[in-house]
Amino acid sequence: MPIYEFKCQSCDRRFEKLCSLGETGENLECPRCGAARPGRVMSGFTSRSSGKDNFAGSGSPGASGCSGCSSTNCGSCGH
Repeated sequence: MPIYEFKCQSCDRRFEKLCSLGETGENLECPRCGAARPGRVMSGFTSRSSGKDNFAGSGSPGASGCSGCSSTNCGSCGH
């Protein structure tokens, strides 16, 4: 079962939920305000490659790609 990320249309709360494959959010409610049918959003991801502290992937905008620097793009710092 995958973990999907949803966003409430009423209060803008983002939350994750362990769901059946292909869940759209149609049968869910926001955990903060109780509004029905939150929208599913694309989630960022990070994957670990071989070697110490080598990370690749895409996180949320503005988030650091690794702990080696404060850059949001690992290609710019060489990590």
